[in-house]
Amino acid sequence: MEADPLALSRQHPEWSAGQTLSGGQQLALAMLLLAGLAALWFAPWTAAAAAVALATLFYLVFTLYKLYLLRLSVSGSAALAPGPEELAALRPDDLPHYSIMVPMYHEAASLPHLLRALRALDYPREKLDVQLLLEEDDAETRTAAAALDLPPWCRITLIPPSHPRTKPKACNIGLARARGELVVIYDAEDRPEPDQLKKAVAAFRQVGPEVVCLQGKLNFYNPRHNLLTRWFTAEYSAWFDLSLPGLSQLRTVIPLGGTSNHFRTAVLRDLLGWDAWNVTEDCDLGVRILRRGYATRMIETTTWEEACSSLPFWIRQRTRWLKGYMQTYLVHTRGFGRLTREIGLVHALHFHLLIGGVIACFLLNPVFWILVGLWFAFRSEILASLFAGPIFAMGAFCLFAGNFTFVYAAALGCFHRKYFDLVKYTLITPVYWVMMSLAGWRALFQLITNPFTWEKTRHGLS
Repeated sequence: MEADPLALSRQHPEWSAGQTLSGGQQLALAMLLLAGLAALWFAPWTAAAAAVALATLFYLVFTLYKLYLLRLSVSGSAALAPGPEELAALRPDDLPHYSIMVPMYHEAASLPHLLRALRALDYPREKLDVQLLLEEDDAETRTAAAALDLPPWCRITLIPPSHPRTKPKACNIGLARARGELVVIYDAEDRPEPDQLKKAVAAFRQVGPEVVCLQGKLNFYNPRHNLLTRWFTAEYSAWFDLSLPGLSQLRTVIPLGGTSNHFRTAVLRDLLGWDAWNVTEDCDLGVRILRRGYATRMIETTTWEEACSSLPFWIRQRTRWLKGYMQTYLVHTRGFGRLTREIGLVHALHFHLLIGGVIACFLLNPVFWILVGLWFAFRSEILASLFAGPIFAMGAFCLFAGNFTFVYAAALGCFHRKYFDLVKYTLITPVYWVMMSLAGWRALFQLITNPFTWEKTRHGLS
């Protein structure tokens, strides 16, 4: 099958981040800015008070929403969990062919570890189709791969250098050449549980044809490397073990992780794969799956990754993720009301809170931290007037209950993973939030100046 890695942007540009803002969005943004400037000019403190009131109401709704997801995550049906009996009943000759795609760029050091992880998979070798997606101009990784004794079920697919230089572009080329009925994405440093493919097969057979994607849980094999990896592990544990299973329970939109998402190959091709221009292509694909009438479910299996242990590389990684969230939000809010008509009001609200809410939190947090700091420093009556009456009550609730909710979610995630020694570090996660806000503002700047830059995560630091 001939590969067109840009098929989505060519055939359906309205679904692609190739254009950051549509014409309608540019007009709406210009009108919003003009209205805001006019309000600040004619009634500055009234406008500021109104903005504070809206932001505080958003914080209140977002806090309650996170608590709701935590509550749902404890449900027994939050994630599909095929048992040992179901796995034992799978006959080798009845298993489908399974394609595994591993996009790699400057990952020579990860190749031996990757092959060990792939060889450890409990799946018939004659049913495996592994593609190492290597960039043509990545001589280092190509040389390392050529020096290895690759098994017959593992092949190299070369990705021609072209713009954009992104992971989803490579995955689209691999998808066109995939031979399996099912396909999964792994990253170079991944260590999936050996029975993960069989669990995915069993889970797909438990559900209807509308479920076209199963998202595995992600966690780290180096959680105690330093303070940053401890915080990162707490965040991942809360997201993949609590929040996403809660969304799975609701049968709503699930922003996919960058790895361990298992697909029905034919449907993924019908969806035209990933958006090569979106730097968080997994999140975007999760939304498109729902918009096309399909569903994603969580599956009870873990892939172990390497938590980034270097702050500069972590900032770059988080910048890319948040920039991709911004791209995804802009793509799926084109056309007034179209998203709501396609997926319904409830699912649309989930989308706005999950994608837009995360962006808004990281961008707004520094503003409110500064306001609180100024008030404590100067006890200004003018600042106090911005939080009059019920706004102050909501703000106080968000200050205490909201912060408690996010710390509690991180602690509960660690407890769920039996990382009991990491729970105490969640008490100082507000420092981690400051770092995320820094990445959020950096992402906004990049979205304006260089939207398609792919800041690669460096592996092998642990």
